[in-house]
Amino acid sequence: MCSKDEPLACQGPHEECGVFGVYGDIEDAARVTFFGLFALQHRGQESAGIAVAQDGDIRCHKAMGLVTQVFDEEVLKDLKAGRIAVGHTRYSTCGSSVWQHAQPIVCDSPRGAIAVAHNGNLVNTEELRQRLMRAGGLDLSEANDSALVAHMLAQSKHERLEDALAEVMPQLQGAYSLVIMTPTELAAVRDPYGIRPLAIGHLGDGRYVFSSESCAISVVGGHFHREVEPGEAVIVDQNGLREIEIMPLARRATCVFEFIYFARPDTQIYGRTIYEARRRMGHQLAREHPAKGAHIVIPIPDSAVPAALGYAEASRIPFGEGLVKNRYIQRTFIQPAQTMRDLGARMKFSPLREAIAGHKVVMVDDSIVRGTTTGKLVHMLRDAGATEVHVRITSPPVRFPCFYGIDMADQKELVAALKSVEQIRELIGATSLGYLSLDGAVRAINLPKSLFCRACFDGKYPITVPPEVQGTKMMGNEPPPET
Repeated sequence: MCSKDEPLACQGPHEECGVFGVYGDIEDAARVTFFGLFALQHRGQESAGIAVAQDGDIRCHKAMGLVTQVFDEEVLKDLKAGRIAVGHTRYSTCGSSVWQHAQPIVCDSPRGAIAVAHNGNLVNTEELRQRLMRAGGLDLSEANDSALVAHMLAQSKHERLEDALAEVMPQLQGAYSLVIMTPTELAAVRDPYGIRPLAIGHLGDGRYVFSSESCAISVVGGHFHREVEPGEAVIVDQNGLREIEIMPLARRATCVFEFIYFARPDTQIYGRTIYEARRRMGHQLAREHPAKGAHIVIPIPDSAVPAALGYAEASRIPFGEGLVKNRYIQRTFIQPAQTMRDLGARMKFSPLREAIAGHKVVMVDDSIVRGTTTGKLVHMLRDAGATEVHVRITSPPVRFPCFYGIDMADQKELVAALKSVEQIRELIGATSLGYLSLDGAVRAINLPKSLFCRACFDGKYPITVPPEVQGTKMMGNEPPPET
């Protein structure tokens, strides 16, 4: 989880992880997986791992750090064998940020070794833990939800993987997109709500790729085929690809924040390109919250760039760069001194004074969570000479915590759960503040609202969250209205 000692990693909501898998007659499956994970690095920066099938067994290397810190030529050469590999890049939401929780998770089973990579978060983790400990006599007191899924599959007495999945999946409550490997097969599995994304691609000639996002399939030279359907298992082995409905569709509830913030702009979800959806969010935001008399529209790089372009197009206010991002700042294990920690956003962004000084600025960002970073950016622009700073946000106010795989802070830390929009404007020091409405965000995506989980905005959780789990993040009272 985030801590006060990790300011650069905690400036907004964080996706839990990215998963990737490859199967087929591939010269170096581990290397393909490395580049797939590299394309998914934005989904998790705490740890990374790759497991490969070798000589009827599974070999795994994982460690804390970025993909390029965990793997080098020597490690990849050591993993060079076999036709199957799975990879994972992680940001913790269930389980602490330690090596023991890095993935893929490899377990022995009566059918041989099994490796599991998980994106999402279960809400019945404690119930599963107690059930497994009673049945198997294992000490799983420190196991997170991903490890429990791996152990459940490993303990299943079914010979076929699809039968083991049919036994395990109905017991899982919450969000899960899984890539699972045995020494002879690869599977992609999605929960019956489809909360976290999962895509299928092909490299031709019986070679297949599974990935959290379609962008990583393109990076390794593959072609995006389709998304794994909610409740579906897609399994590939020497006999080819087979598609199995393990559980019936409950209701589609894909996380709307994938469109607003998490997914890469070149990813497709529901047949929509993320870039175009964000650009249209900027159009809609300009309609809902114009900034008359402003001189320049600037994004908070990088995720807000398409929306800022859209805002500039719709408002006819010139688009420009106002902040330069240090793109080499990533999660680090070297803790900054207190004086550097106090600098906060200035370690990550620098203002372009020539573009800002003497101007009325529209600053477009994707979200406000705690409000501290946004306030620092507003003050940075004012210090650089901006005469007005109009803040425009391409998401509705984040008022409720996520229980399905996003590390978004407890409700008592969400500024929109504590303050009105006007109070937030005063807190961050903006001239004006406008959030995109939920209806506006959905209209920009151009799909029905019923297809999405919007719980962080409206508190309507599609999967029931047990009271004891809700109590770990919820304040227990209704936050103030949006306006």
